Amino acid sequence: MDENLLAAQFEADRGHLTRVAYRMLGSLPEAEDAVQESWLRLSRDGAGDVANLTGWLTTVVARISLDMLRKRKSRREYPQDPQAPEPAAPETAPDSERELADSVGVALLVVLQALEPAERIAFVLHDMFDLPFEEIAPIVGRSTVATRQLASRARRRVQGAPKEEARAQRAVVDAFLTAAREGNFEGLLAALDPQVVMRGDAAAIKLGGPRQVSGSATVAKFFNGRAQAARTILVDGAPAVLVAPNGHLLLVLGVTFRNGKIAAIEAIADPDRLAAMNFSLADG
Repeated sequence: MDENLLAAQFEADRGHLTRVAYRMLGSLPEAEDAVQESWLRLSRDGAGDVANLTGWLTTVVARISLDMLRKRKSRREYPQDPQAPEPAAPETAPDSERELADSVGVALLVVLQALEPAERIAFVLHDMFDLPFEEIAPIVGRSTVATRQLASRARRRVQGAPKEEARAQRAVVDAFLTAAREGNFEGLLAALDPQVVMRGDAAAIKLGGPRQVSGSATVAKFFNGRAQAARTILVDGAPAVLVAPNGHLLLVLGVTFRNGKIAAIEAIADPDRLAAMNFSLADG
């Protein structure tokens, strides 16, 4: 196929490929790197007898993303092929990642990042992009049955299993965050126990959180007009507050209750503590 025509077809698929890679990697710059690497492979190897170029490119991007997930700590840079006509990679606008994160859901991005690489690939490709397990299996190097199990295991972790008492508590957390965003001081007080205590670990304090404050009026004042980037999430089946700008985990507010109201809030930003948390979605 003519290289210019190949480049035009690739550009038509760039948005789709970026969405695929972003859900796997959780980082727009890394997703764009994966997409660009897929172009280098396509321009080097050609399309050959490929009947479904979009499907072929999706598979290639998935393989690249899986490799990046497995080697993220020592990220490899891919050399440019000087012979390849390069479609101009678009500059990332300041709001591009925020918009993309919002379209996926920042809580889902955080949950996906907690999955094992093969689980994440299987779940994203099957549950989000409807690829059959027969096509996913060679990407993750498993049998079709094992790949189906990977996606099923990931699905259970993503959806979680809220504790029975967590349902009513989740509604309280949702109401608290809504009041915080809207600057509704009375709404904040309604969600808080009068003797509520808020404290933070050392990492959270460095981010600007208080070491310890107590009393519903003081805690409500701290949150009033804030929490724009906060979302409800489940941690070990219990409701908590997630702060993850653009899907990048920053801190978690652990919440405990007394008589149906928030009695304690702990701001947790220590990386080791965050890594030990079992996240799942609070929806449903």
